[in-house]
Amino acid sequence: MMNDIADFGMVTSILQSLIFWTFVLALILGLALGPRYLRSRERRRLYDVLQTAYEKGQDVPPELVAKLTEEPAISAPASSGRDADLRRAIVLIAVGLGLAGLGFGLGFGLSFASGTAGAIVGGVIAGSGAIPGFIGVAYLILFFAGRGRTPA
Repeated sequence: MMNDIADFGMVTSILQSLIFWTFVLALILGLALGPRYLRSRERRRLYDVLQTAYEKGQDVPPELVAKLTEEPAISAPASSGRDADLRRAIVLIAVGLGLAGLGFGLGFGLSFASGTAGAIVGGVIAGSGAIPGFIGVAYLILFFAGRGRTPA
């Protein structure tokens, strides 16, 4: 009887992990493929309008042809290098602080089970936050170093 309860716990643990990773995969695929699907659906509608106009013998508006022949461009916001350095610095420092907070939180939580495990896991994750954090500090230094100069 005791064996059955342990087996049931293992099955529910596996199902929880499977559901979680399926959700994560669906989220990543949705964010990656969703915009592409929406663009293809819009392009298909334009082709249908073009085909209908051709079948009826109507002239096709040049704007529609231009819309169909243009490539979808992913445009980055136009900004100077200094502004981009400041933006990168803020984001990377925030990521570093977030990883440090995650490490301290996991270390604190795991310390209830094992002090050594809490110290190791928390230290490794908090320490890995130093990498993006220091890169962000370097971008911040570049921002302040280039502040007095006029752009070329």
